[in-house]
Amino acid sequence: MSSLQEFVRNHLENAASYWSLGTFGAIAEFIRGPEEPADFSKNGGVLSSVTARGALRFDSLAGVRAVASETASSRGWSHRVAFCLPREVCAMGRRSVITELGPDTGALRAEDRSAILFDLGLDVLQADLCIRTDDPRLITVLRDEAGRSIFDPASRAFTAIHAASPHRVFDCRFGRIEVFQAIPPAHRISPEGPHTHVLPKLLRHRLTHAATEPIPDGWVPCAHLYPPHPTKDALGKPRTLDRDSHDAFQEILRRYGDSALVDVKSSVFVALDKGADPFAVAIPDNRHARNVQRVAIQQWCALTDRSPDEFEMTRRKIKKRPFPESRDGIGASLQTW
Repeated sequence: MSSLQEFVRNHLENAASYWSLGTFGAIAEFIRGPEEPADFSKNGGVLSSVTARGALRFDSLAGVRAVASETASSRGWSHRVAFCLPREVCAMGRRSVITELGPDTGALRAEDRSAILFDLGLDVLQADLCIRTDDPRLITVLRDEAGRSIFDPASRAFTAIHAASPHRVFDCRFGRIEVFQAIPPAHRISPEGPHTHVLPKLLRHRLTHAATEPIPDGWVPCAHLYPPHPTKDALGKPRTLDRDSHDAFQEILRRYGDSALVDVKSSVFVALDKGADPFAVAIPDNRHARNVQRVAIQQWCALTDRSPDEFEMTRRKIKKRPFPESRDGIGASLQTW
């Protein structure tokens, strides 16, 4: 097993880590509760985890590049590891209309393999975004709507999918996430556990990832890992600082992150430890370096347990420069599928 596969396996077995797969504007998330039973499988280069609410599989990670990064926002920093492929090899079906794909023979559970897979026709680069159903009524509607855009005002597919709440299946070149949980009513907060988001307004930008994420040129993130965060849980709720989680991600950052950005953060930490102005540190003139500068200030305040006055003073300095907003942290305003 490669070192990257071993890294994935370790986090797959850790219920505090969660995952996403998809593109900017449409993602599936796989989250497992602390005590939630899971069926793990390691078969050659294939790794999988199946629960009663969803499933995740990674095939061979040959050619996949891991990119670790952190992002500052007004709500505190977030972190993630992107699993990327070269742009020229990451493309999936790129279907732009509802398309029947036949029985889902690749389903992680045997009982789902006779259900019919339909591509939603969202035409994104690095993922096929599908639903899976054995509901005769929904199958009839989707077959009638095949060849038409799901966003066509005359299409009945969108309403029928919400009503039937089928499984959602998001595939990329090296893996998939399946969501078994029901689709919540429109504009309701995301449910705990596996779920999906389809955001037409963001999809229209035709981006493969958020501009705040430092993905190397020529590479496209297809899936993400979110290791345990030191100050918030998987739902974004605050928790007492966990130094072990912080240290663990810093090691991941040194292994899979941009070394120049790691150096920027180290320099800002040194300045803060000396009582110097962190904004006086010489850094590259680009958005990612400025973002890491802000991350360093936020983390230093959390790790040194500064008084509220000192923390607010740092916040005022940060507020002089707008925060780039993170794509992480799913809020109630998003449309959940």
